[in-house]
Parts: sequence; structure tokens; C-alpha cells
Amino acid sequence: MRTPRIHTAQRLTANSRLELEAGPSQHLARSLRMGPGAALVLFDGSGGEYPATIVEAGRRCVVVETGGHRPVETESPLAVHLGIAVSRGERMDWIVQKATELGVSTISPLTSERTEVRLQGERAVKKQRHWREVAISACEQCGRNRVPGIQPLSSLADWIDSVSAERKFVLHHRAGPPGRAQGDPSSVALLVGPEGGLSAAEIDSAGRCQFAALQLGPRVMRTETAPLAAIAILQSRWGDMGLGSPA
Repeated sequence: MRTPRIHTAQRLTANSRLELEAGPSQHLARSLRMGPGAALVLFDGSGGEYPATIVEAGRRCVVVETGGHRPVETESPLAVHLGIAVSRGERMDWIVQKATELGVSTISPLTSERTEVRLQGERAVKKQRHWREVAISACEQCGRNRVPGIQPLSSLADWIDSVSAERKFVLHHRAGPPGRAQGDPSSVALLVGPEGGLSAAEIDSAGRCQFAALQLGPRVMRTETAPLAAIAILQSRWGDMGLGSPA
């Protein structure tokens, strides 16, 4: 069995003993049925990871002992900030999960003119916490030791006016290929609309905020497909993704 990777909100140090939170404890002891002596890997999001061993395993409490810090980093050199209009159902969970696997550094859920999901107050806060848990789970699976930031829900207008990046793109099907720019950027902001797309006024507003219009190809993609395809292309062009040499 693959060694489980577990995120903890506690600050980790080498050669120390700690009690894991209820969620990870139950996952290890009840779902994976791991007991004393079993090996795992812990990370706290600050960088690197720690090999660890279970020393006590109850139904609701698992105590582990860490080994030495391993400075393992799998982060892309390209910082991608995804601004995505909130989608219905489980589509947003899918986008957060897969964008995390693709190396996005920050995700900002947005409201736009055609956004059908309306979140306010405590519902918005709960959703932000939920999406962070989705991102954490994706990090545990894909080997990332830094959890992407999940920003509070904001309006599209506020986000395009405040986001900072060396290059900015807005996806829509009427766009052309991006213009050439000098040098490779270290940061990119990517704006993607809801199921119904961005309005003409929103596209124009993004353009005034230095967002270059970008089209992925001749086919119209669904809102959960388009950002992932775009992120993969950006990571291939300026980040750390690419095809390895065949054996």
C-alpha cells in the first residue's frame, strides 16, 4: 500500500510526538485500519514533509512521532491565480481538486452577472472552508506540500481590479491567440466565467484591466473543462509540466 500523506494544521517539527486532529485520526485508524508501527508522511503546508510513525491508534485519536524534515518541493515555478465563477453542484469541487493537482497557487471563487449560485454570509464562509478541505485532500493525493490559497468569495469586478500578476488572461470563445510578450512570466492570473459565460461588459472590463483575451481552440468547452485545459497549457509553456522522454 502506498504510504499515506496527511495534512495537519499543527506546526510540525522534527523528532516530536503529536496527536492528530479528529479527521485524519479517524481516516487512518478506521478507514485505513492503520495501527502502531505504521508509517505515514505528514505536511503542514509550510514546505517540505516529515516521515512519521504511528505510536498510538484509538478510534478517535492517533498519536504519531515525526522523523527528520525532508525539504521536498513539487511546486511549479509559475504561480497561477485562478479566478473562477462559482459553478453549480459538484463542478466547483472538481475544479478546485484538479486545479490543485495541476499546481495552481491561488483560487478565487467569483460571482458574475450570469452566476447562478448565490452564496452569502455564513454559507459563503462554509463553502470556502469546504473548498479548502478539497484542496488539502488533493495535495495529500498528488504530493504537494503547500496548499493553494482559497480566497473568500468576491465579485468579478473587484477581483479583476485588484489581482496582481505579470500576465493576465480571460477565457472566452470569441478570442484569438495571445499576443507575444517579452520573457517568461513567473505569475499568471486566469479568469474563467460561469456556465453561461462572461457578459460582453465583463469581457470589456477585464480588457481594461490588462487581461488579454484567450481562446483554447475551435471547440467550446464546459466551464469545468476550460480552466483545467488552460492551466495545463500555461504550466506546459511556462511552468513545470511536459511530456517525458519515452522509454
